[in-house]
Amino acid sequence: MSSGAASDPTERFGNRVADYVRYRPGYPPALIGHLQARGWLPPQAVVADVGAGTGLSSALFLDQGCTVYAVEPNGPMRDAAIRLLHGHHGFHAVAGRAEATTLPDGHVDLVAAGTAFHWFEPSPTRTEFARILRAAGVVALFWNLRSREPAFMRDYEAVLMAHCAGYAEADASRRADDESIRAFFGTGFLESASFPNAQHLDFDSLLGRVLSSSYAPKPGDAAFAPLEAALRRLFDENEVGGRVTLTYHTRLHTGRMH
Repeated sequence: MSSGAASDPTERFGNRVADYVRYRPGYPPALIGHLQARGWLPPQAVVADVGAGTGLSSALFLDQGCTVYAVEPNGPMRDAAIRLLHGHHGFHAVAGRAEATTLPDGHVDLVAAGTAFHWFEPSPTRTEFARILRAAGVVALFWNLRSREPAFMRDYEAVLMAHCAGYAEADASRRADDESIRAFFGTGFLESASFPNAQHLDFDSLLGRVLSSSYAPKPGDAAFAPLEAALRRLFDENEVGGRVTLTYHTRLHTGRMH
């Protein structure tokens, strides 16, 4: 991660934490099953969830009996993760960054990173991941990418493009291409995989999902009312039983820090 001022990615979601907790999609169980089947997530594994945010990904590993160090530099996000996960005895919240996790050398079996990976500085992050991993340890990078099908998903993206300044740039930054992922892993790259995922949302949840994103105008902004109206039209045209479905594929990339 870089350490700028107003654009500092460690602070950009601070005022959207409540929406982030309630409306961001989780991750499919098949993701964990895949890591276990490959032997990369052994029983009682120690996991560093770097850029853990509000703990969505940490919860996946805690539910499998792992010890999880949720490394998150953003205070409100870290506090939200503590509220969500404090009941898990294996949960540890850590005020650290991707290039400075504060964890001991050779301490973890798996380093996990979600969407926050796109804000990490590659070179110092590689060095840090290599430092905290055990000899056979693996890095797992995963995030949800919205599907381009069916037509509703394309229409949803068109609404974001029309009413959310900065959406196109933010979307491009999250869709890290395979070439950049392979460059991060170098000769340690293992594989990529994809798993289906979905959210079934009423209108309030659909609006909350949009507002959880850093590029969305907030209530009170001049651009908010047109966005809300466009989403309402889209929802009314596509709802079935009072809900619409956002479809994703959860993309996983794994490798070792050779």
